[in-house]
Amino acid sequence: MSEPQSQPVSQSGMTAAESKPLVITGGGSAGHVIPALPVADALLARGHAVHFIGTRSGLEQGYLGDRQITFHGISAGKLRRYFSVQNFTDPFRIAWAVVESFLVLRRIRPSALFSKGGFVSLPPVFAAWLLGIPVVAHESDLTPGLANRLSLPFIKTLCTSFSGTRFSGYFSEYKGRQVVTGTPVRDSLLTGNAALARERYGIDADQTVLLITGGSLGAEGLNRIIRDNLDALTERFFVVHVCGAGKTVNVSQPSYVQLEFVDAGWGDLLASADLVISRAGANALFEWVALGKPNVLVPLPAGGSRGDQLANAQYALAQGWSEVVEEEELSSERLLAALSSLSEHSETYAAAMAEHGAADAVAKLVEEILSLSSA
Repeated sequence: MSEPQSQPVSQSGMTAAESKPLVITGGGSAGHVIPALPVADALLARGHAVHFIGTRSGLEQGYLGDRQITFHGISAGKLRRYFSVQNFTDPFRIAWAVVESFLVLRRIRPSALFSKGGFVSLPPVFAAWLLGIPVVAHESDLTPGLANRLSLPFIKTLCTSFSGTRFSGYFSEYKGRQVVTGTPVRDSLLTGNAALARERYGIDADQTVLLITGGSLGAEGLNRIIRDNLDALTERFFVVHVCGAGKTVNVSQPSYVQLEFVDAGWGDLLASADLVISRAGANALFEWVALGKPNVLVPLPAGGSRGDQLANAQYALAQGWSEVVEEEELSSERLLAALSSLSEHSETYAAAMAEHGAADAVAKLVEEILSLSSA
């Protein structure tokens, strides 16, 4: 029986005696990988050898960049809530992924495994449990994903972004350690240079910057309402509109910039933003909270997701972090009123977000992982 594919992203140059190997798993989408990267960076900085288990397609590997992490690709069967012919074959892929994960973990012999969720994470978590390797898992959303719910019996420590998650009915039977950590945010986003972004996009020093983003794929309804109200918005703000790949249009408007997406310089652009309009994914929300950015959330409706964004948005509203406009209520009047409230009470929103301590999430997660690693 051959072991699953292992691909070193780069060589760490560290011997086993110099560091304790640790494994990170998660994937199926960027949202289950990107928040794990600051944790990986912190572990590498402490001298630990870090491995990552993801899908054989290599989607997760692509996000690792040139980090000194060894990647292991395994088979993956998706956990679906809807009918698909693949539902009949994916249980076999999941079972094989457990075997592959078992072989990888037995060879690496890590002192702990950190799971960021997503359908690829369940087999490594189960294999770690079989081998007696302690598991720390992190749930970003207020309502937990299916993979983390199924992983609960095999997890030593469950970390959550929201304090409300740990008291929800989903985890009522969980007997392990529960810790509220927030969601990890990349250092590059916390240390952006607003002046660089203003220079790059031609923003005057006295202009208030409104950043609009619908995520990596954009948001059609949000894009449309923004463009329908450009005159009103640009009278008050310099608008930076991240539309999504292929979703820019031919518009010439003073104080308006369209971008398909932003990679390099995203931290600078966030630093320059005074107000934000975005979807309500947990990763984006905790970027705004960590940076103290007053925001309007336009969550994906239940038909476009499992309802997690609606729950995230309502929690953020109750905490005083955000204004919320649900998509079916999205109108010019409603959106402009929400922005007016943000502008008028921006210090109140910022103070509420500061109380959460979201910028400490990486340190808290590393502490939980290393405490199990040394146990």
